[in-house]
Amino acid sequence: MIGCGLDFGTSNSAIGITRGGHVELAPVEDGRTLLPSAVFFDDDASLPVQFGDAAIAAYVGQAEGRLMRALKSLLGSSLIEEETRLAGRKMPLTRVVEIFVRHLKRKAEEFAGAQIADVVMGRPVRFVDGDDAADAAAQAALEAIAKKAGFRNVAFAFEPIAAAYHYERTVTREAIALIADIGGGTSDFSVVRVGPQRRLRAERAQDVLATGGVHIGGTDFDTSLSLARLMPLLGHGTRLVEKNLSMPNALYFELAAWATINFAYTRKNEREIAELVAIAAEPAKVERLLNVVRHRLGHRLAAAVETTKMELSAAARAALPLEFLEKDLSLEASRADFEGAIAGQIDRLQETASTCIAAAGLKPAAIDTILLTGGSSRVPAVRAAIARAAPAAKLAGSSDLLSVALGLTQMAGLRT
Repeated sequence: MIGCGLDFGTSNSAIGITRGGHVELAPVEDGRTLLPSAVFFDDDASLPVQFGDAAIAAYVGQAEGRLMRALKSLLGSSLIEEETRLAGRKMPLTRVVEIFVRHLKRKAEEFAGAQIADVVMGRPVRFVDGDDAADAAAQAALEAIAKKAGFRNVAFAFEPIAAAYHYERTVTREAIALIADIGGGTSDFSVVRVGPQRRLRAERAQDVLATGGVHIGGTDFDTSLSLARLMPLLGHGTRLVEKNLSMPNALYFELAAWATINFAYTRKNEREIAELVAIAAEPAKVERLLNVVRHRLGHRLAAAVETTKMELSAAARAALPLEFLEKDLSLEASRADFEGAIAGQIDRLQETASTCIAAAGLKPAAIDTILLTGGSSRVPAVRAAIARAAPAAKLAGSSDLLSVALGLTQMAGLRT
């Protein structure tokens, strides 16, 4: 019997299989085991849907169509019940997620050479902060999507617990670990007892001392950086001559967040922005906003911000090239700019980590190791904030993007 683990992530996804106790991740794009969580629908309905880097390349290459990213962030929000127009027809957003999950399932089955009926899916500790009913509804929605995609039996595991399972294969002594999975849409924490003897046990519930999570991740960092540094070039914060009002904010927030960019592309928005150009104190900036909406450049802006964020994890300054928007237009951002923009979110990550340790009935000094996983844990301010929650702990892990998928697949193997 084949076990299957599926890490459906906000930014990236992976799927693995286990046969005879051997764990392997399936190649999902050009031999790679990590797939950007992106789907491109060409306006020509007869053309195939594209996924991952191919989807992003089609969009950047200015093929006519619509790019969908950060699909996981729709779960737990009212947006998941919405429809969007794709390839000339209206499609429920749940159907978009189903198409992506079905694609991953097909890739795993091609790799396994067999049909796969059962799956262990990762889920954040919290889809929705402070609302248990909405959180349960988000998991139920994901389960229904997975079953429509062809899985018969769907089990869920917290993503940081899956990361702990994978990490535990490397430990040589008993320890208490704080697992910090800082992903694209959520940040999840678990305090877990790990050890070479414990990993042999089938039942591990007693080793999970506490879990906690917050709906903050890398896409939120993108949004904050975009609003702080990029959107002012498009008129965010500028004044209107009449009544000395400021520009309406809603459209800037839509364009700054991956999950809502497509909602900005409407004829109504174009008409309203054109009217605002005439009464704006800085009309050239609002003209740029009109250009973004008219030519559907929002995803390219978001991609430029995302790239700048990643560069600022390694450098003190980074350029944000914007020639595709306007000739010779560029912007420089500093790490200080970025950290200032996300300061409130960083404080919440540290608070959530500290709360998780306290919920385990422990003092910070009792944590032996902090395991960092997820792409957003590469941000220096994130690493520093989590380290402050347990100052004496040793930092482990290298922000492995595949540890959750491997852990989920290992957990699936225990069920076969």
